[in-house]
Amino acid sequence: MHAKDVLIDAYSRIQEEVHSVVEGLDPDDLHARPGADTNSIAWLVWHLTRVQDDHVADAFDLDQVWLSQEWEKRFGLDLPRHDIGYGHTSAKVAEVRVDSGDLLTGYYDAVHAQSLQALRGLAAKDLERVVDTRWDPPVTLGVRLVSVLSDDLQHVGQAAYVRGLLQSAAA
Repeated sequence: MHAKDVLIDAYSRIQEEVHSVVEGLDPDDLHARPGADTNSIAWLVWHLTRVQDDHVADAFDLDQVWLSQEWEKRFGLDLPRHDIGYGHTSAKVAEVRVDSGDLLTGYYDAVHAQSLQALRGLAAKDLERVVDTRWDPPVTLGVRLVSVLSDDLQHVGQAAYVRGLLQSAAA
């Protein structure tokens, strides 16, 4: 198995988990926050998708799906255009609201499609290309892709945990 095939499989698992955590939830569940300063499922899925969209687009010199496919307009959030949720306060987390889970999964699926297209074109040597010189050592494409993968899996796991809390409370 080649490295790109491992990455494609891993990113596809994120998609499966995003759908699993969101499907069947109404807006109240998507926006529920187990504590006053915790993240909602809607915010977690929006954020992990924004991170993937932003970072993969940057690494492959692509346009962000958020902007190029007008997901920014569909969400209608009162946030800066390039906001990915990093450093959001509790008040900002509360502002990320959606009418349905379909908006979240639709945006994730569009980002996933662009990510897979980029990953399918990878050669092993591409993973060594430096994509960010602001760090010491500079970040390679391989490191960036694993970093996004790690971040996304953590956040979708958090969203699944919140879903479990909501289901336990309802039982």
